[in-house]
Amino acid sequence: MTSDAPHRRYLYLALAAGAIVALDQATKALVMAWIPLHHSIPVIEGLFNLTHVLNPGGAFGFLAGQGPLVRQSLFVVATLLAVGLILYYFHHTPPGYRALAAAFTLILGGAVGNLIDRLRFGEVVDFLDFYIGRYHWPAFNIADSAITVGIGIFIGHLFFNRLPD
Repeated sequence: MTSDAPHRRYLYLALAAGAIVALDQATKALVMAWIPLHHSIPVIEGLFNLTHVLNPGGAFGFLAGQGPLVRQSLFVVATLLAVGLILYYFHHTPPGYRALAAAFTLILGGAVGNLIDRLRFGEVVDFLDFYIGRYHWPAFNIADSAITVGIGIFIGHLFFNRLPD
């Protein structure tokens, strides 16, 4: 391993997580510019809309009923703690565990993307609306998708790979 290999890992982390944040923020900006709040654009009739909604809570509206100061404080602190843990675990991920490193990168990019919304607006912009008939999955965004895929890879790693000591 060359002496600059660890630096390349962090460059990869910064560039890949930064790309996720940029894509997340760009898509949210387009939604805010082109779709009025609480309006939808059908993409696949009966299955998928682009719907502009704001989520003051967490996943599935968690804590949405709490006051804005409580929500904002809890989510910002929780996100900063999560980012710290992600960086810690990324640092301790052996070089051969690329899927695990990618999982941490996805989670980091998604967490930062949603943190930006919370700091800017006090809530998160969601717009991906999947449904069947009148049954809708809660709307989500690119950051949520990155977090979900990252967690899925992480869980897969826990179940199917030997974790380093």
